[in-house]
Amino acid sequence: MISRIDLRGTALPEGGALRDLLPRAEFDVEAALETVRPICEDVRHRGSAAVIDWGEKFDGVRLDSVRVPAEAIGAALEALDPAVRAALEESVRRARLVHREQRRTTHTTQVVPGGTVTEKWVPVERVGLYVPGGRSVYPSSVVMNVVPAQEAGVEGIAVASPPQKEFGGLPHPTILAACALLGVDEVYAAGGAQAVAMFAYGTEDCPAVNLVTGPGNIYVAAAKRLLKGRVGIDAEAGPTEIAILADASADPVHVAADLISQAEHDPMAAAVLVTDSEELAAATEAELRPQVAATRHVADRIEPALAGRQSAIVLVRDIEDGLRVVDAYAAEHLEIQTENAAAVADRVRNAGAVFVGPWSPVSLGDYCAGSNHVLPTGGCACHSSGLSVQSFLRGIHIVDYTRDALAEVTHHVVTLAEAEDLPAHGAALKARFGWKVPQA
Repeated sequence: MISRIDLRGTALPEGGALRDLLPRAEFDVEAALETVRPICEDVRHRGSAAVIDWGEKFDGVRLDSVRVPAEAIGAALEALDPAVRAALEESVRRARLVHREQRRTTHTTQVVPGGTVTEKWVPVERVGLYVPGGRSVYPSSVVMNVVPAQEAGVEGIAVASPPQKEFGGLPHPTILAACALLGVDEVYAAGGAQAVAMFAYGTEDCPAVNLVTGPGNIYVAAAKRLLKGRVGIDAEAGPTEIAILADASADPVHVAADLISQAEHDPMAAAVLVTDSEELAAATEAELRPQVAATRHVADRIEPALAGRQSAIVLVRDIEDGLRVVDAYAAEHLEIQTENAAAVADRVRNAGAVFVGPWSPVSLGDYCAGSNHVLPTGGCACHSSGLSVQSFLRGIHIVDYTRDALAEVTHHVVTLAEAEDLPAHGAALKARFGWKVPQA
């Protein structure tokens, strides 16, 4: 059901050589670019008509308009199961607690008497938030995208989610209900590359945005790559992944359950156990079989995900080597199920989010930990962060110098400008002082 990789025999290689030994899904965004390019160009030139046409082709439903009526959003909240509403409200409450603390404040540094640099944080003006459809329904992704944008102070928030044939071409009603719960009334029934292009270029129905965030399939990722620069993006999210660093103290029932929890997302989802315990590895393998048999989405998602090249049990000599392996892997979600788990977790350098001990499973983070579940995938956690309030802010430096403060440093500026063969840079300062360099 899941393969093994044994790294106990020799010293672990460094850098890329170690990464090459680890399981990883093939996610060829570059190849998908040629598929999404004509879609994006069509939306650029034909606007909403193109979004509707591509929606009919890919989602099997023809819309009169991509904009979801406000009454449909409100009706979805009224019809929402009270238990689901209560769970969403608690998810929102906890997410706000965490993300509110991420707000940045304006700070002024006095560099010299009369010379200051102020860093001011300004929210982007308008964002487009993508919420996937298809295999599953993700109201939690509405929460994870909207809450940090709101806490950052973004004024214009638009949500796009694929139209669903069974719901008359509207996004899934639970998605709409989550939008209503968060006070978002600008929602579009649009999915895939055409939704990203709609946000990037704007249409007669949807004004262009400054930033697109949210996970999606390979075509959403490819459209983000293609349109990056025209519009800001958060990341090119790939298939979800979980890595678990565990020793003999871990409970194989927990480990198996957590691997399965991410495998049920998608047949390309990655589930990786890194352990120095042969006994835990064997017990986890044995535990996977009955747990998989007892759940849903087995043949179309879980079994191919666990059996795929992206999933494995990786055996290491000790937890020190295990830390090197998980840092090289740079998982989207990393669980630490070892003795002294908090101390081990503190040493992790590369992960989208770290879950400490047996009572902090990834599923908690997906919904109600208060953390954000929009995280870097495909090893990008070694250089990128998950979605946060900071994702929706821009830092602007405000430089304010007096005449005397400028005079004091002019000779340095002129010297550096001439060293770079850019004399006009220095001349811009000398012009202010009668073309003479003030004495230091």
